[in-house]
Parts: sequence; structure tokens; C-alpha cells
Amino acid sequence: MAEASVPRRNPVIALLLFLTASYAAGFVGALATNQSLPFSYIVLSKPAWAPPGWLFAPVWTVLYGLMGWSAWTVWSVPPGEVPSGRRTWALAMFFVQLVLNALWPWIFFGWQLLRIGLFEICLLWLAILATTVMFARIRPAAGWLLAPYLAWVTYATALNWAIFRLNH
Repeated sequence: MAEASVPRRNPVIALLLFLTASYAAGFVGALATNQSLPFSYIVLSKPAWAPPGWLFAPVWTVLYGLMGWSAWTVWSVPPGEVPSGRRTWALAMFFVQLVLNALWPWIFFGWQLLRIGLFEICLLWLAILATTVMFARIRPAAGWLLAPYLAWVTYATALNWAIFRLNH
């Protein structure tokens, strides 16, 4: 009796899907940023250590790529090497933080709700930390790939706090 064939997962397509999901979150956030930037961020008081505006696009481009690669690294762990429930929860947390990532620019820039934006970015930071820890337990490299993202959002959280304080 012939053994039933199990469909193979295509790692290239999976990588492209994880990258697409990551960059899609960035695109959704960029819509809010681009629509409101001339009207809100430019006129807000910012600390002297705020980065120049041109720096955000290249930094986020790299970070979204690392995020997609990290998720793909977790997804691509061979079956049986890690309990599937652990991988499922880790990838679910990845998508939770992506949603929070896409939502923050709408709250902060689009709707100009600086206090709520501060609360939301703290939730985002916690979700990134949880994702990083969960990924690292499955594949240490996947956790390390998220380290620059966690560092940048730590900086962004401090910046959000400073902008909130200077403008209220």
C-alpha cells in the first residue's frame, strides 16, 4: 500500500508571505503617517534627540524585513523539533504585534491621540518582547532578528513619551 503523500510546504512562498505581512503592516501605518505628517508631527514640539524625518523610512524598511525573516525562521522549524502549539502561539503573537504596529501611527499621527498612542506603544513594546522571547525559545536566531525592532520601539516609546510631555 502506497503511503499517502504529505504536501510539502514551500519555504520561498512562506518567506514571501511573512515579508508581505510585515511590509503590509508598515504600509497601513505609513498611510496614517503620510496623510497627517504635514499637519501634526511637524508642528509638535519634539525633544532635541528626535531623529530627522528622513531616517524613519530606511530604518523601518530594514526592521520589517527582519521581522518577516524572523517569523519565517520560526515557521520553518522542522515538524517534531518543537511542539506545534508553541510555534502556533509564537506566530499568533507575531501577528498581534503586527496589528499593534500598524495601529500606532493611526492613533498617534492620524488621530493625534498622543496619550492613547503612548499607551498603545507600550502594549506594542510588550507584544514585541513576548514575540521575541517566544521566538528565541524556538530558534535563538529568530529572537535575535527581532532585537533591533525591540530596540527601535524602545526608543520610539521614549520619544512618544517626550512628545506627549512637551505637548500637554
